[in-house]
Amino acid sequence: MNKSQDLPRLIEVLLNTERIVVLTGAGISAESGIPTFRGEEGLWKKYRAEQLATPSAFSQNPHLVWEWYDWRRGIINSKTPNPGHHTLAKWGKRFPFFTVITQNIDGFHQKAGSSDVLELHGNIWKMRCTQKGTLMENNEVPLKLIPPICPKCGALLRPHVVWFGESLDFSILTKAFQLSSKSQVMFVIGTSAVVQPAASLPFSAADAGAKIVEINPEPTPLSSHADFSFRGRSGKILPMIDAELEKAEKHSEG
Repeated sequence: MNKSQDLPRLIEVLLNTERIVVLTGAGISAESGIPTFRGEEGLWKKYRAEQLATPSAFSQNPHLVWEWYDWRRGIINSKTPNPGHHTLAKWGKRFPFFTVITQNIDGFHQKAGSSDVLELHGNIWKMRCTQKGTLMENNEVPLKLIPPICPKCGALLRPHVVWFGESLDFSILTKAFQLSSKSQVMFVIGTSAVVQPAASLPFSAADAGAKIVEINPEPTPLSSHADFSFRGRSGKILPMIDAELEKAEKHSEG
């Protein structure tokens, strides 16, 4: 085990930490069997995500776009959070200040029990009125009506997700940077660390003095900057860290 994978040193850091922020990407959801919806595994009726997840695609053919999202919702509904999600939910109760910032839209962090979740790209189980911007939750699988209509004004509803060509919600992004810069430790899990502006969050945390812990099967542009970099699946590594943390806490109490 090289220095970047020094588990005992990480446990020592965590024992003296109160403020943790976690950034998760598509990798943690892929461990639950959810396709990234980009590339061959996400191909649907010969369409790619870049052709459907856009304002212009929705404007031209809302029925087609909603058919695609209905298909995606069905896949997500058939899967469950993995041990990585559950460990983070457990830590949310263990540490005084603990927030998950996610690039995923599947809602698995909340399903696993995390209560403080900041969704950078929205949530596939929420819909937004195209007329008045009203937000509503809808968990129907499959959808009874495609495209769905706002029950209040009759306008079209759209998925409450950030599409290609759209900007992230400024208030959510601002909060993400504020939380990152106040963290003592930041876990970066299952993200390529190349998609902006999320890729800048770990550097914002590091600049403010936080220790960066990367968990990813493959090296990323962040790896050489991380204080700890573990290669592998979060569903195995996070429970392993948690088990060692519990041992250390019991030892210190004894």
